[in-house]
Amino acid sequence: MMKKKLTKISGVTLIELLVGVAVTAIMMGAMFASYTAVNSSYKQVTDKARISSSSRDIVGMMMRDIRLAGYKYYYGRNDEGIPPSDNLTHISGLEQGRGIIDTHDPIIVFRNTLGYYPADFTVDPDSDLPIPQKNRSTDTCCDSISIVYGDFDKNDPIQKYKRYKISYFALPINNEDGNPDNDFYGVYKTKESWIENDENTFGNWTSKCTECYTNQLVRSHLVDMEFLLFDGNGHHLWKNGDYPLPNNAHRSDLYNIKQVDMSLMFRSNKEFYKNKPKQKQFLKTLSNDRYSGLGLDDRYLRDNVVVSIATRNIGR
Repeated sequence: MMKKKLTKISGVTLIELLVGVAVTAIMMGAMFASYTAVNSSYKQVTDKARISSSSRDIVGMMMRDIRLAGYKYYYGRNDEGIPPSDNLTHISGLEQGRGIIDTHDPIIVFRNTLGYYPADFTVDPDSDLPIPQKNRSTDTCCDSISIVYGDFDKNDPIQKYKRYKISYFALPINNEDGNPDNDFYGVYKTKESWIENDENTFGNWTSKCTECYTNQLVRSHLVDMEFLLFDGNGHHLWKNGDYPLPNNAHRSDLYNIKQVDMSLMFRSNKEFYKNKPKQKQFLKTLSNDRYSGLGLDDRYLRDNVVVSIATRNIGR
C-alpha cells in the first residue's frame, strides 16, 4: 500500500485562532453595549410614560370632582312625598355655633397648607391640633381644596337628598432611605357626608358614613399641588393674601368661581437619570411667587400636569 504524505493539510495557526477569538470578543462586546444602551433608553421611555400616565389618572379624577362643585339634585314634582329639590339647610359657616369647617360653599382653597381634618375629628381638650410639618423649609407643597356637591338616594328612608364634601390635601411621606432630602409628599383624599334629618335637625358633617373615608392615599411622590381660582372674566380671585373664604371680606366671590387652574407635580420613585444636571433645575409653577428655592440638582424625573377646569354648577 502506498503511503500518502500529509505535508499539504490546511489548518489555522494558534495566532490566527487567537485573532479570531479577539475579534469575536470585540463584536460581542459592541453588541452588548448597543443592547444595553437601547434597553436603558427603552426603560427610561417606559418609566417616563408610566409616571406621566399615573399623574394624568389622578388629575382626571380630581377634574371630575371639581366639576361637581355646587351641584344640586332636582328630583322634580312627584306624588311620592319627596321634595322636588334639595331641601337641606345651606350652612355658610358664619352661623352661631358654626365654623369654617361646617361651610357648604362649593369650593374652598387653602394655599400652602398641609393636611386636613374632617369636621368630626376629635382631639384631647388639653392637646393642640397636630399640624403636619414640611419636609424642607424651601418646599412650597401644597395647596388643599374642598369641594361640596349634592346627590340623591331614593332608597334612603331617612335622608334622600345628600350633600358630600371631598377634600384633596397633601401630607409628608418619609422616603426611608436615610436622606431627608429625598423625602416627598402624598396626595390624600377625604370624603364626608352632611347628616340632617328628623333625628338631627342641627346637621353636621360626618366622615363615618358607609360611603365616607378619611386620609385615603391617592398618589405618592408628590412634589407640589397648586390651585388658582378665576371668575368668569378671567380675573384671579386672590385678594389681600387669600382666596375667598366664608370668613373673609370677599366671601361673595365663592360663587363667582368659574375656572380652577390646577398643577400637580410628581417625581420618580427612584433616581431616573444617570448623571446629575450640569445646572440646577427650578420648579415650574402657576404662580411666579410660588417657588424661590435654590434649585434642584438630583437625578429624579419630575412630571408636571397642568389643566384648566370649568366649574359648571357654581352661581346657578
